[in-house]
Amino acid sequence: MSSPFQDRMGKSLSWSDAMKKIHFRIYSYWLEFVTAMLWYVVGAIPSHVVRRFFYRLAGVEIGKGSTIHLFAQMYEPKNIHIGKGTIIGTMVVLDGRDVLKIGNHVDVASRVMMYNAQHDSDSEDFGMVTGPITIEDYVFIGPNAIILPGVTIGKGAIVAAGAVVTRDVPPMAIVGGVPAKLIRVRKVKTLQYTLGRPRLFQ
Repeated sequence: MSSPFQDRMGKSLSWSDAMKKIHFRIYSYWLEFVTAMLWYVVGAIPSHVVRRFFYRLAGVEIGKGSTIHLFAQMYEPKNIHIGKGTIIGTMVVLDGRDVLKIGNHVDVASRVMMYNAQHDSDSEDFGMVTGPITIEDYVFIGPNAIILPGVTIGKGAIVAAGAVVTRDVPPMAIVGGVPAKLIRVRKVKTLQYTLGRPRLFQ
């Protein structure tokens, strides 16, 4: 007996494929509920300690001394890894639909968006494609910057405010613009600093 199920493109699905899609849909609903709680409830709690507890409980790996300020939006938290001594600003987007690795002593300003999933503009079904994002140690990312799938930002690099990073950034490079391009290379040779404390109640 043929299956009565179809995908969103109208193609017929076998019973086994349909059951897989139903299982995935149920899991997606649960994940959307968890992320909604992280966005709208946990993200609004004015305590770094409490937020860290719930983020870790949801699967985010957060190193010693690192913090995430208010109103972060996360997708699939289990794929988000944050190193030691890193400070992440308010209203950031941290996308875990592929692996997102943020290193040690990284400074991420407010409203930065890190997306490692996007639509394939050349596919018939406009399907999703993903790519990991790696932010190495001592990187600074300015406000409102956007980091796109598959990008690695090298150690000590600086991304200017409002930049859209579509390709890898070499270590110690300063980049800016849309799309981001090299401005210059930092003159400092050794990176050993630690960042200041996070703002209380933010």
